[in-house]
Amino acid sequence: MREDDERAAKSARQMAIEWWVSHKAGLTPEEQAAFEVWLAADPAHAAAFADIARTFEHVKRVRRSRPAKRSAFGVRPHWLMGAVALAAGCLALYLSIGGFSTLLFADFSTGTRETKTLTLADGSKVILDAKSAIAVHVDASQRRVTLLEGQGWFEVAPDFSRPFVVEAAGGFVTALGTAFGVELINAAVRVGVAERRVKVASGGESVIVAENQQTAYDTNSPPAWPSAVGPSSIAAWRRGKMIVEDRPLGEILSALGRYRHGLIYCATATVCARPVTGVFSTGDPLQALHEIEVFLGLHAVHLTNYLILLYD
Repeated sequence: MREDDERAAKSARQMAIEWWVSHKAGLTPEEQAAFEVWLAADPAHAAAFADIARTFEHVKRVRRSRPAKRSAFGVRPHWLMGAVALAAGCLALYLSIGGFSTLLFADFSTGTRETKTLTLADGSKVILDAKSAIAVHVDASQRRVTLLEGQGWFEVAPDFSRPFVVEAAGGFVTALGTAFGVELINAAVRVGVAERRVKVASGGESVIVAENQQTAYDTNSPPAWPSAVGPSSIAAWRRGKMIVEDRPLGEILSALGRYRHGLIYCATATVCARPVTGVFSTGDPLQALHEIEVFLGLHAVHLTNYLILLYD
């Protein structure tokens, strides 16, 4: 009987963690109703949820952990526990305020695993990937879209009197009668062109990117010289794929975050800098993560499905 009680308590705690994360990420009306039913079904559920909320608030204030002995896996537990605490704190902070400031400025946005197709006032078409947001300024004198988060696909209606410009991380992508994709991860921007050309300006310099070419830039840095890219790789997310070549693991983890709730965190900057090449399915981000783990020889600590720590 005691084992049954322990199993029930563990199950309640696990569900409480999942509901807490989902609640912070934003519940649909249907999910909110289901949450309230679960909460009222058993006093232990409400107690477990309150305990998890208190725990995560405490984790945000954690700055260090107590020393411990080396584990059988050759990882120092005090180092790993410290990284876990930091990752948990980042998750709690991210879920609390991470997307709020972006949404304040966004005219259109998407949630986890959600895409959205828009037709702007000028007739241009925009497709937003999951966890993406834009601000739109289209009037008689201008056509400007600011990519605030994530990535978008743009099919531009011709209008020579009003250039179509996508702003991202302080740089500008000006359409020259074209279809193209723009991706923003942290302060890094990537642009791929499927039709015609675009002009990409950043850091006081500019380049012309032609069809089946791509470029990239960081905030306040000049764009890279355009390089060839396969048509299937441009905005591959529209087909449920993530195609990457020698991109830092940290960028890939951020991109995978569009398709799942929670956070995948690198234990060190060195781990996040490891280059990744491959083709992954956006429909199964955990499988993609497993493939990356195996490819790079990494290990993962799963603190529920919502918080994962990668280390070497």
